[in-house]
Amino acid sequence: MSSRKHQDSATLDQQKIQLFENTPIPRAVATLAIPTIASSLVMVLYNLADTYFVGMLNDPVQNAAVTLAAPVLLAFYAVNNLFGVGASSMMSRALGRRDYETVRLSSALGFYCALLAAALFSLSYTALRTPLLRILGADSGTAAETAAYLRWTVTWGAVPSILNVVLAFLVRAEGASLHASIGTMSGCLLNILLDPLFILPWGLDLGAAGAGLATFLSNCAACLYFFVLLFVRRGNTYVSLSPARLRFNKAILLGICAVGIPSAIQNLLNVTGMTVLNNFTAVFGSDAVAAMGIAQRIHTVPTQVAFGFAQGVMPLVGYCFASGDTDRFKKTIFFAGRIIAVSMLAVALGCYLGARPLSALFIKNEAVIAYSTRFLRAFSFAIPVFSVDFLGVCIFQACGLGGYALLFAILRKIVLEIPALFLLNALFPLYGLPYSQFIAELVLATAAVAVLIRLIRRMETERRTP
Repeated sequence: MSSRKHQDSATLDQQKIQLFENTPIPRAVATLAIPTIASSLVMVLYNLADTYFVGMLNDPVQNAAVTLAAPVLLAFYAVNNLFGVGASSMMSRALGRRDYETVRLSSALGFYCALLAAALFSLSYTALRTPLLRILGADSGTAAETAAYLRWTVTWGAVPSILNVVLAFLVRAEGASLHASIGTMSGCLLNILLDPLFILPWGLDLGAAGAGLATFLSNCAACLYFFVLLFVRRGNTYVSLSPARLRFNKAILLGICAVGIPSAIQNLLNVTGMTVLNNFTAVFGSDAVAAMGIAQRIHTVPTQVAFGFAQGVMPLVGYCFASGDTDRFKKTIFFAGRIIAVSMLAVALGCYLGARPLSALFIKNEAVIAYSTRFLRAFSFAIPVFSVDFLGVCIFQACGLGGYALLFAILRKIVLEIPALFLLNALFPLYGLPYSQFIAELVLATAAVAVLIRLIRRMETERRTP
């Protein structure tokens, strides 16, 4: 039995080495990134599904409810990134050092910490629901629908929603990007199928609450997929959910937190920025709020593609960094940068030119469509620059350089984007708001390129030093 286990481990080692060390960079990047992008696109469709099917009701209040709830759901990503990004970064770097026990311990610690945090998130929201709805910008007309949506997505849904994403990070960290994407996509596709049944009058006619229920059930299904996958592959994976491996190893915990905490803070600041944006928009009425929500949801398509690509490259970058393969590290970054910058420039052009027909897909209200068209065209300017920024931040996370990720998060929201919201709204009320992202991301993309060049030069110097 011991000999068979050793043989399986050796086979798994060779599979990882082949992908991370010997496979040509374009093929390795494609192997890791394409499934991640595909799952990100399906996640976008799943996010758009709520807006699309709720929009079919032609009720701005229902659409506004989904928009106002978005910052709370975005806060999930703080937990996802704290334990998902943090643990997966530790796992990839440990694989690069061939320290497989650390890989197992990191995955177990990341999973159980995420489970605890998700449960606390759910309890906290439920206890503080009334004041939180006011903070989100809900008023007497939108509070009931917003609360109904959040009841399913947060009170009941926080645990499966967070664990679904964290498990995908853990599985992807050892190169199983396809399996991670299948798990994520299975839940998203189920959500798209359930949405019309639960939302529309010919089905259960639950409106925004139905969208929340569909999201809850789909996340439960995705979690079930990952649990079954890890059980079936238990002899052929380094990802461990065994309670026996739950040890609060100081070095591993600090390693996870060094990357995860800056990433979590970044997402909490994103929540703050979105809340500020929604509160500014809410002054102009439910039509403007619904339109901003539609424009933001469409804008998430390129956002998630860029983020999915960057996340897909992370395991390869982290492995090369930890193993000291400077040439492969540098070539991977340059190849990834060229691909993402050119493709996102084309997407930005498409969003700008197609803003009105894209907006019209989600609602038939002419006032909302007019607002959304203006907002989406403004958002499109940020698409090429944020893709470069996202790639840079994910590279910092993959290398364990959480300090850079934290610095960029603070600069993005506190120093640049939120002050820009106040300034632009004063100069160009309402219509200036969506340009704040472009201003912030242009500065940060330039800074990310400069920091990456310095990092590569430092690695080359260290390699030449005996």
